[in-house]
Amino acid sequence: MRKKIHFFQSVHFKIAMVFVLLLLISVEIIGAIFIRELEKNTITSFEDTMNAQVELLASNLSTELISVGDDGDITLKRTVNEFSKRDVFEVRVVDDKGIVRATSDANQQNMVGKKNDIAALNDFTEKRKEQNDPATNRRVYINVQQIRSPAGDAVIGGLYVKSDIESRYNEVSNTTLLFFSASMIAMSISLAVALLVARTITKPIGEMQQQALKIAQGDYTGELEVHGQDELGQLAQTFNELSARVGEAQETLESERHRLDSVLSHMTDGVIATDRRGNVVIINEKALLLLETTQEQTIGKSILELLDIHENYTLRELLEGQAEKMIHVNPESEEDATILKADYAMIRRESGFISGLVCVLHDVTEQEKNERERRAFVSNVSHELRTPLTSMRSYLEALSDGAWEDPEIAPRFISVSLVETDRMIRMINDLLNLSRMDAQKSPLQLEFVNLNELLNFVLDRFDMVIANENKNYSIRREFTLRTIWLEVDPDKIIQVLDNIMNNALKYSPDGGEVTCTLLETHNNVIISISDQGMGIPQKDVKRIFDRFFRVDKARSRAMGGSGLGLAISKEVIQDHGGTIWAESKEGKGSTFYISLPYEAFEEEDWG
Repeated sequence: MRKKIHFFQSVHFKIAMVFVLLLLISVEIIGAIFIRELEKNTITSFEDTMNAQVELLASNLSTELISVGDDGDITLKRTVNEFSKRDVFEVRVVDDKGIVRATSDANQQNMVGKKNDIAALNDFTEKRKEQNDPATNRRVYINVQQIRSPAGDAVIGGLYVKSDIESRYNEVSNTTLLFFSASMIAMSISLAVALLVARTITKPIGEMQQQALKIAQGDYTGELEVHGQDELGQLAQTFNELSARVGEAQETLESERHRLDSVLSHMTDGVIATDRRGNVVIINEKALLLLETTQEQTIGKSILELLDIHENYTLRELLEGQAEKMIHVNPESEEDATILKADYAMIRRESGFISGLVCVLHDVTEQEKNERERRAFVSNVSHELRTPLTSMRSYLEALSDGAWEDPEIAPRFISVSLVETDRMIRMINDLLNLSRMDAQKSPLQLEFVNLNELLNFVLDRFDMVIANENKNYSIRREFTLRTIWLEVDPDKIIQVLDNIMNNALKYSPDGGEVTCTLLETHNNVIISISDQGMGIPQKDVKRIFDRFFRVDKARSRAMGGSGLGLAISKEVIQDHGGTIWAESKEGKGSTFYISLPYEAFEEEDWG
């Protein structure tokens, strides 16, 4: 938040004060010099004038002082009184004997004819000085002048003049006061003018400040008013051009940023960008999804910690190596772990300075899973084919060595070889079926069938097998009373049901019961087959539909299983648009569910 600027803190006030202070200092300096010179010239002029007048008066009084008599005293007094009319407090004339002959001071008339009491006249030495009058405490100018004879060869008396120099100082003081008053008026007028002038400067600056704040907030639409063609006007015009160009640049930058965000958001790979310290600055949604994290937990975090590779790699090794690396997300569960391939590249400026790192994450979980399955498939096929072939080779070698001549051993060996051959043929047929399904070269032969009758047909066959083999099993039917017509491939559905029923009977204990249920829901028909066998461990339930997977491999192989029946069943049901799953508890049996899409129709719909 921007702090409010008070008037006395503003540039407006400071500029005005600078103008006024400069003017005040200039006026004061000029005034001080002027007053000093005025005072000096005034006092000097006054003293020079008084000195000249006193000298002239002393010269005029020499004749009158020689002819002192009744008429002489009157003339002397008249001359003294005339001289003392202006700026002179007292004029006193003393003869060579120190007797006062005349004075202009009315209060000192009793001193006429008496001994002089002014010490400055006693030695008749010329004196010119300024001093304070003890009686009035005013500054006076004392001028003592010798009165010489007309011939100028002898001192016949002295002249004492006390003039009013204080009035000259008062005149200078009045002039100073007038100058000060005029200066104050000039200061006030100058301050007002300075404020107006400063406003013409600060107003455009203030407008520029407001426009700069708008630009900082992302608003580039404003335009400054150009008040003149001076420097400020040119600056305002330049500011407008700058604002327009910054707006265009920002718009271009925003457009590029939105385009980059759009590209990053829609990329199928995760992208992470860091600064030069390896801290994350950009991460797209795909990377967040792959790493199972959030934007808040990621930004500013080290990429080494984010990818959990800080124990194996350093940032320098990533920058220098730039090789692809595999990252496991949620490594606690090997089967559910997400496997990512990370490719690294440096972000370089034109100067060659490395400013960051880019990491591209590719989800290779499916490829790795397929690769594992491929390796497992090859291993399982090799193992499954090798077992019967090894057995057959042993029996054939025995027959070749002469056992064929033994009427008891030869038929048994040949019978075992035929059984192993049939087992291999079944496995190869199953593999071919899966291969055709994977290549989508085994199209469904769809037809409408009565699912109730189809299921009864399959179960009836197993009832006959149980009866012929004298096994103590029972099959219980729990069907809906409604006749369900469904468009399916009957041969493949029979194959699925045979696989599940074979497993149910194979793993059920003697005297066990297999329950087959058929019911319909709003959009699906559900078939379930339950046994009372040993059950499936919970950790293996999700994998029983994988190819060649068997819960108990030794027991399954002894019972003739290849691990492909449920895988084929899953492919068939998925081709029909349905789903197949299992639920099981160890020691209590298993239940297999088949869900097929179903849309009920009335018999008249057959048209």
